[in-house]
Amino acid sequence: MKVLIVLTSHDELGDTGRKTGFWLEELAAPYYRLTEAGAEIVLASPKGGQPPLDPKSNEVDFQTDETRRFEADPEATRALANTVRLDSVSADDFDAVFYPGGHGPLWDLAEDTVSARLIETTLRSGKPVGLVCHAPGVLRHTVDEDGTPLVRGKNVTGFANTEEEAVQLTDVVPFLVEDELTELGGVYSKTDDWQPYVLQDGLLITGQNPASSAPAADALIELVTKGGV
Repeated sequence: MKVLIVLTSHDELGDTGRKTGFWLEELAAPYYRLTEAGAEIVLASPKGGQPPLDPKSNEVDFQTDETRRFEADPEATRALANTVRLDSVSADDFDAVFYPGGHGPLWDLAEDTVSARLIETTLRSGKPVGLVCHAPGVLRHTVDEDGTPLVRGKNVTGFANTEEEAVQLTDVVPFLVEDELTELGGVYSKTDDWQPYVLQDGLLITGQNPASSAPAADALIELVTKGGV
């Protein structure tokens, strides 16, 4: 099993002067779920190299056993420092694709045509794609083969409007994940703020928030295993 994890390269939180990037738990928890299931992991980002870490995700209140393990893991941190450029990878080389969130993806990956084609090609090849927290917003320009939005009619979740309000970034982000998925025709649902919630619709897996990242990875592993990959 070979899995591509796609991270943001964007580090500016709008015009606030604050930094953003990927959310550490949403990388670390799936990373270890996948490696412990025997997966070979490749990390990619639009610009390649070291992707920006949302500094808030590494504050004490947001650290977990997995984030501490990742930061103390030389192999993992080396892979993170040397992500491959997203435009250099092929969906054909992977059995699944996973997108951690953080606010960064709303600015770059959500508008990245390479990312959109990667998701479309992976799903059309019968292979699963998982996205958690803000990462389901990356689906905003993806389409089915008939040109309709990929999420139309699909059961999806992602970072809730109430969660965005709680972190006081409703007026900073370029769009709200919940609103975008709904406007595209997705059948959006959510659970209580900050609680794990994962939906699977066919080969598409979405998770609501950081706590959903490990179970989303578990769902991805199950789909790959069922597919006999």
